[in-house]
Parts: sequence; C-alpha cells; structure tokens
Amino acid sequence: MELLLTPGDWALLAGLGLIAGFIDAVVGGGGLLSIPALLTLGLPPHLALGTNKLAACFGSSMAAFTYYHQRLFTPAFWYHAFIATFIGAVAGSGLVYLIDNLWLEKLLPLLIIAIALYTLLNPAAMGNAQSLTPSKPGAKPTQWLQGLALGGYDGFAGPGIGAFWTVSSARLYRLPLLHSCGLARAMTFTSNLSALLIFSLLGQVQLHVGLWLGLCMMLGSFIGAHTAIKFGLPFIRPLFMLMVMLITAKLIWSAWF
Repeated sequence: MELLLTPGDWALLAGLGLIAGFIDAVVGGGGLLSIPALLTLGLPPHLALGTNKLAACFGSSMAAFTYYHQRLFTPAFWYHAFIATFIGAVAGSGLVYLIDNLWLEKLLPLLIIAIALYTLLNPAAMGNAQSLTPSKPGAKPTQWLQGLALGGYDGFAGPGIGAFWTVSSARLYRLPLLHSCGLARAMTFTSNLSALLIFSLLGQVQLHVGLWLGLCMMLGSFIGAHTAIKFGLPFIRPLFMLMVMLITAKLIWSAWF
C-alpha cells in the first residue's frame, strides 16, 4: 500500500513525532499520539502498528543512548535482560496473529490502574533517595523473568510498557528513578526492534512514513531525555501519572465502550 501524503500530513507527523518522542523518553506512552496519527492518515491497523515500531526504534534508541551517555545505564549489567526481552518480544509479536486478544484488552486497564495506584500510594515506587546506583548486575533469574514477561507483552500489545519497566525495575533492583528510566528505554528499544523484525517480514511497515516519523521522534527523545535528567523526580512523577491515566482511559474506552 503506497500512501500519498500532503505537506500538511508531513507537518502533522513531525509535530506529533516530536511530542511523542519527548513523552516516550521521559515516561513512555508516545504511541498514544503516534499510532492514532498513523491511523488518521489512512493506514490499516497492522500497517500502522508496524510503521510505528519503526519510528519507535529511532526514538527509544536515542533515549537509551542519552541515558547511557550520562552514565545512568550500564549495558553490561543487563545482558540477560536484553536477550530475554528480545525473545519475549519476538514470541509476543507472533502471537498477535494467532490468539484472540479481546480478553487482554479488557484486563489491561485493570493492570495499569493497579500500577497507577501503587505509584500514587507508594512514594518509593519509582525509586527514592535510599536507592543506590547499581554496582553489579541484577539477578540473572529476575532479569530473565522480567525480560520475557515485559518483552512478550510489548510484542503482543504494548500500552503502558514504559510504566511497567520503570516501576518494576525500581522495585526489583532498587534502582534510582533515572537508572530505572534508562533501563526502561533500553529494553523498549530492544522489544521495538524485535517486533519491527516480525512486522517487516510480514510486510506491515510503511518505510518512508516510519522513517520521517522516527527522525522526528528521535529529536523529541533527545530533548525529553535531557529534560528528565535535568529535572528528575519532581518533573517525571506527575508526567508519569498523567500518561498512565491517559493510557488507562484510552484502554477502558476501547475495551468496554
């Protein structure tokens, strides 16, 4: 399917890509903007998802590199999480075409509401002053379980994946917030890339649209990651809660109404 876009369409993608990349780099959830934008342009759902995965790879790679450059993420510590996330995302992407996901659509809002309540009621949910900079890798079994579960979820569905990675990493490894954000961005890049491979093999990627949107998301991610690093928890926490509530509202509307 060859999509012909007007100059206004390209401008819309650029603006939404910048905002989506910014949000993704800080708390995740940029797909709330980018996927509806692609659907509005006339892409069928699977083609929109595949094209968005291409764009998201650009944004998440830039965010992950920025956190790494600021020494807030150590790739060598998370070797097993990378592998597990890749395997999980490939399996999850394949399952999209084999399994009816209606039950998951109804369950997801409840899971994300639980994340929101946990974060709201537990001040340490996203890391606190007592959280220490990691000096050794996370436990290997924990990395495998977390990577397979969250990688599989991102390949299969994806809404709220940034929240799941950030909160679970702070809880499982007692990471400071910015280190949890760095790990989350690196692992979402891994699952985005894995899912992109599957969508590409199935011919579900609109290359020129995904590249343009991806470059815009990359710029937004660069700005967002630096903003998060500069302002820290007071900036990230309210934006995190806002995005979780928006994701929840969208999922409830789609699944129940």
